[in-house]
Amino acid sequence: MQKYETIEIIGGGSYGVVMKCKHRETGQFVAIKRFLDTEEDHQVRKMAFREIRMLKKLCHENLVNMIEVFRCRKRFYLVFEHLDHTLLDELEIVKHGLGWEVSQRHVYQVLRGLSFCHSSNIMHRDVKPENVLVSPHGVVKLCDFGCARFINTPDESCTDYVATRWYRAPELLVGDPRYGKAVDVWAVGCLYAEMVTGDPLFPGDSDVDQLYRITKVLGRLCTKHQTMMGRSRPGLMLRHASVDELIKPPPKSGVTSIRMLFPTWDSVTVDFLNCCLRMDSDLRSTSSALLQHPLFAQDDFTDKFLVHLRNIIAKESATNPLMTKRLIERKPIEFEPFPRQLCCGTSGWHMHIASKEATTNERTETEVIETVELHKASSTSRVDPLKKVCYFDSISTSPNTTCLHKLKRPVATQEYMHSLPPLDFKGTCRTSFPARRK
Repeated sequence: MQKYETIEIIGGGSYGVVMKCKHRETGQFVAIKRFLDTEEDHQVRKMAFREIRMLKKLCHENLVNMIEVFRCRKRFYLVFEHLDHTLLDELEIVKHGLGWEVSQRHVYQVLRGLSFCHSSNIMHRDVKPENVLVSPHGVVKLCDFGCARFINTPDESCTDYVATRWYRAPELLVGDPRYGKAVDVWAVGCLYAEMVTGDPLFPGDSDVDQLYRITKVLGRLCTKHQTMMGRSRPGLMLRHASVDELIKPPPKSGVTSIRMLFPTWDSVTVDFLNCCLRMDSDLRSTSSALLQHPLFAQDDFTDKFLVHLRNIIAKESATNPLMTKRLIERKPIEFEPFPRQLCCGTSGWHMHIASKEATTNERTETEVIETVELHKASSTSRVDPLKKVCYFDSISTSPNTTCLHKLKRPVATQEYMHSLPPLDFKGTCRTSFPARRK
């Protein structure tokens, strides 16, 4: 912590505290999450490792990004870019909603961040106004991945006590352990309605009351969840709602219900909310599909807004030197294309790659990839004694990655087509890279 000066504590929980700090060298403000002593508490240690593992995978302009992680005196410290304004703050300042345009821009950015998480098989599980940060210029960033988790298999069992109640999907409220990314999409629907109107969509006093409010507006639970509720039979509940009232309300169309709830909304907006709030999670739209919804296709919104967004992000990066440095360090090493030949001869397969001078950090270093004998051809292989040379197009290469590209034309006639034997990389390839590598 010597690099940072603690300003104040801005949050906390069972895991530890979140502090607003100042980087001594650059003067940049950051948010630092300090976990409890991970040597003594196994659960906190597990939570810390899971969050660190996820955050290292998540680097996106609509997600709050982790700058660094370090350990000091048996505690983990996670350093994030700092934004002190949340969507909840905006909703409290503007009492009757943020308006159509601001709500559209905000929910689009939330979906962009979520879509990136979901493409990495990560569900956030706690989307709510407090966890949506807003920069002074309107850049939205989803934060707090303490409840997030990886999805390893489609039917994996997960804990049901996640998400803040008002944004909790029906499958969570009935205790279905086999839920997925759709819980985040439900929360986005609740979030969008609240941004437009200024009021929470389903402000339940308890889980049962929450479920009662949802079914009263959107109709009965899906068949699977009706079965789960029927088994539990918890008896009379809050607001005198019995199980029968929760699983046997009159069937309703989602679009019709939402139109009755918001009679002044246009059909496109109603349909967007309906796509988010389908009772059956299997029928709910995905975050990536919602980004293509007509709500964002009107008046070329997507193309225009993305240009505007990236210009703002470029300006704001000037005040975020620590994050800019991290992005540069994370950028994979890129190699210029080398002249390559794949030769077939009596001695075996050979790949010849010419050496090239590369300039790095204002000094010249040589990156030499020597001629590599990939594998001796089998003695039974039928090979023409004359060497046949095949030329390949440029291949984009990153460290520890093998890229195979389909050829645009045949490499050779059928007479000289040969299958490459399996590669044995132990001791077959010597590669020299620049010394500077983190």
